[in-house]
Amino acid sequence: MQRKLIEIERRYDELTQLLSDPEVIGNQSEWQKYAKAQAGMTDIVEAFREYSEVVKHLEETQGLLEEKLDPEFKEMAELELEELTEKRDELEEKMRILLLPKDPNDDKNVIMEIRAGAGGEEAALFAGDLYRMYTKYAEQQGWRTELLSASYTDIGGFKEIIFLIEGQGAYSKLKFESGVHRVQRVPTTESGGRIHTSTTTVAVLPEAEEVDVAINPNDLRIDIFCSSGPGGQSVNTTQSAVRITHVPTGTVVSCQDEKSQLKNKEKALRVLRARLLERAQEEAMGELASERRSQVGTGDRSERIRTYNFPQGRVTDHRIGLTLHRLDSILLGELDEVIHALITTDQAERLKSEA
Repeated sequence: MQRKLIEIERRYDELTQLLSDPEVIGNQSEWQKYAKAQAGMTDIVEAFREYSEVVKHLEETQGLLEEKLDPEFKEMAELELEELTEKRDELEEKMRILLLPKDPNDDKNVIMEIRAGAGGEEAALFAGDLYRMYTKYAEQQGWRTELLSASYTDIGGFKEIIFLIEGQGAYSKLKFESGVHRVQRVPTTESGGRIHTSTTTVAVLPEAEEVDVAINPNDLRIDIFCSSGPGGQSVNTTQSAVRITHVPTGTVVSCQDEKSQLKNKEKALRVLRARLLERAQEEAMGELASERRSQVGTGDRSERIRTYNFPQGRVTDHRIGLTLHRLDSILLGELDEVIHALITTDQAERLKSEA
């Protein structure tokens, strides 16, 4: 690990020099490439430099204890040695985590798809609750959201809603949200006060750039139709809604939320690229399926990952056995504790598999 860290620090210093080179500064695309590479190394280099200082002080303190010291000074040195040893161990663990192979999608924006599952109107209403939860979380992170497509129900829920979350590290924090979310509560339509169980599925896709997925225009079938709103009511009388079918894979994407046909087509293509990227990555990861199952979540949309129990005011993540009794605040977007626990568990599992 030491050799690897020294090499990373050397490359970091090399990039620092390149970023101040007038020729590189004059070439903005090259400068941005180097700046991005350096930014990706900053955390590990800073941790390594702090670690090197701690080790240096640790050795100096150990040397002091080998000398004859008065009892008071010796006690201070022993206390410092204990603190430095603890700090060294913490930094070693931090660096091991930072050296884990990075998911190439972690810095990407997210396209999130939420669909009502079992439970009819109640599932559709809960899809709306999840949509608000994620948009509020995004707002707290300083990210931007944009509605891409929505299919409404008569009483204000969503059969399906697709939206973009744009911001630094969005995928790294939200990637474990894919799966089946279960809700247990008394529906507003239930007169007898009985608790119903409904499900909603969430899919989290990294947004694909055009360079990530090459789409041949000849492989697309594009249909134009009139858009509709809640309950099938007409939104406009113009042919603005767009349905795109990727013929080779049979992937179909529809978008109707904009009044402009061109904007709907652009949004539909963004969703299509994300789905095709996901498909390609799933095929590539097929041989590593057993490894993925051993980690915090396979990303499988059929996997039940979380229960939201309203009568008890609790949220339980079944993958990591985490239960929190603060349902209201979580639905208001306060997801940090859940997301941090998922990331930490995933890192621990990956460290175990690397050992």
